[in-house]
Amino acid sequence: MAPHQYARLYGLIGYPLIHSFSENYFNQKFESEHIDAHYINYEIPDIGDLMEIVAEYPNLHGLNVTIPYKEQVIPYMDEMDEDAAKIGAVNVIKFIRGAGDDLRFKGYNSDVIGFTDSLAPILKPNQKKALILGTGGAAKAVRQGLINLEVEPTYVSRTPREGMLAYSQLTSEVMADHLIIVNTTPLGMYPKIDACPDIPYHLLTPEHLCYDLLYNPDETLFMKKAAEHGAEVKNGLEMLLLQAFAAWKIWNEK
Repeated sequence: MAPHQYARLYGLIGYPLIHSFSENYFNQKFESEHIDAHYINYEIPDIGDLMEIVAEYPNLHGLNVTIPYKEQVIPYMDEMDEDAAKIGAVNVIKFIRGAGDDLRFKGYNSDVIGFTDSLAPILKPNQKKALILGTGGAAKAVRQGLINLEVEPTYVSRTPREGMLAYSQLTSEVMADHLIIVNTTPLGMYPKIDACPDIPYHLLTPEHLCYDLLYNPDETLFMKKAAEHGAEVKNGLEMLLLQAFAAWKIWNEK
């Protein structure tokens, strides 16, 4: 069927779009649940093309946003969810259609929802401080998720900056004090599976939880080395699924 023939369209904007978990996930969902909808990848070379897509597809009801547009899309939002505003990044756009041609956009961040929903069930009462490896967009969502769970976050960067620790500053005291470690860097992602963040793995204990946002491979070198010292480990696959659940809920809640 042509896109215009579906009752509802959803999609992803980004550039480039080499592969998309969302496209496969949602189209399988629509087919298996007999939902009259379709999901399309919109590879746009400029964020200015967003409104052309909106005009061309009047049956579009929501979008996901990926790099490089998670921040660039913010000026197009009429309203922002509180967490998305704090993080400064949007990866879900809810279309709010009123009478006639009235259309408003509300920006959300499903990274923070997916991470929080994934971490909360395995969080232990003594895990009150966390180290976030990396300082990019995903790290900002993780930071907000930790704050929402009343866990105190600290960024770890390759170069020491104010309010952050450098990898060289991860002493035994720091490691003993921070029982959650979240890898938001691409180190260890397929095909470069022999890489991992440079932390003192020998200082990890069974009290630690090491969470990797990566999910390919299933067990990264970061997770493997952490598990060797008894730490609990988890990859980012559940977070990815929970993000998709969150997006669907956002698009469909009244």
